[in-house]
Amino acid sequence: MSVTNVANRYARALADVITERGEVEAVSADLTRFAALQNEHGELLAVFASPVVNLDRKRAVLNELLPRLSLRPTAANFLQLLLNNSRLHQLDQMLDALGREIDRRANFVTAEVTTAREIDDKQKDELRQRLKTATGKEVRLSFRTDPSIIGGVVTRIGSLVYDGSIRNQLAQMKQSFLNAH
Repeated sequence: MSVTNVANRYARALADVITERGEVEAVSADLTRFAALQNEHGELLAVFASPVVNLDRKRAVLNELLPRLSLRPTAANFLQLLLNNSRLHQLDQMLDALGREIDRRANFVTAEVTTAREIDDKQKDELRQRLKTATGKEVRLSFRTDPSIIGGVVTRIGSLVYDGSIRNQLAQMKQSFLNAH
């Protein structure tokens, strides 16, 4: 089973628990802090990922860290579950899946928007409204600029890409010209 499928299963189960307990934001923040610590200290991540280090030693390391971080019991229990199932080194993937699951349950979708230059707040709001209408969901936008698209907008929602860039339009015109001759 792929890491993504495993992460999705853990995320759904955790989302059930933290939603029921009203701990979505707090537990997500705790787990994000732990993931940042793990990523900041590569040797820590290496210990949890290593098949050579035995589970008792890994458990001792985790048990040493948990009180220092003052995590909520739900977050600490989840980390221990991941450790016991040799998945703690995959926490980043679990957090990504958890974010997607929480968004799905809240009827949110995230869209990455690329423009050739910065756009103003009015244009951002118009784009958000259009995407909300198109998806039927609330839209969380992230923006970046890429002058190579020349103009227009490229929007990615999950695996869907809407490419309204001038660069893409020129490429399509070129292809249609080449096919016509």
